Amino acid sequence: MTNLSPALAADTATRFPSASLGADDFKALFRGHPSGVSVITADGADGPVALTASSVASISVDPPLLVFSVSALSSATPAILAADSIVVHLLDAHDIEVAKLASTSGVDRFADRDRWTRLATGEPIYHGVRAWTRAAIINRFEAGSSTVIVSQALQGAVTREPDSEAGPLVYHNRTWHRLGEHSTIDD
Repeated sequence: MTNLSPALAADTATRFPSASLGADDFKALFRGHPSGVSVITADGADGPVALTASSVASISVDPPLLVFSVSALSSATPAILAADSIVVHLLDAHDIEVAKLASTSGVDRFADRDRWTRLATGEPIYHGVRAWTRAAIINRFEAGSSTVIVSQALQGAVTREPDSEAGPLVYHNRTWHRLGEHSTIDD
């Protein structure tokens, strides 16, 4: 199923008449492309929700905008799509447990009240992550089986500077990785 406008779909079909790359082949392409790991939280009608995302990227500093996508398959997606604001937690390797928790299906991601709290504005936030930003959702658009969300950062904090001990947390080839000095490539 595609969510292109009828005019764009017709134009695409005319210019590129061959079939699209299959889902498994497309996944294989990106399996070797590492991504940073974030956790997105929102306050839903039935309580807080969280999901782990590897699609978060900054797109502008003035205004401060970020973008990410959510899959229609995620149980957290309806609440995130309905929210006016969210919290994006930017993780390092010290935060692996938060990343795993938010990516595990069928668990209460907020059962441990010592692990999280709410901001004064109501959004759920996990304690002790490397950095976070509260962001207002300013645009949503469907893209295939996902929704792309553009948000404007309203507030945030870096609670721990990047350090070589922890290293950035990345997702690559369906596994978690820690980058470190050993992965540096000199020019």
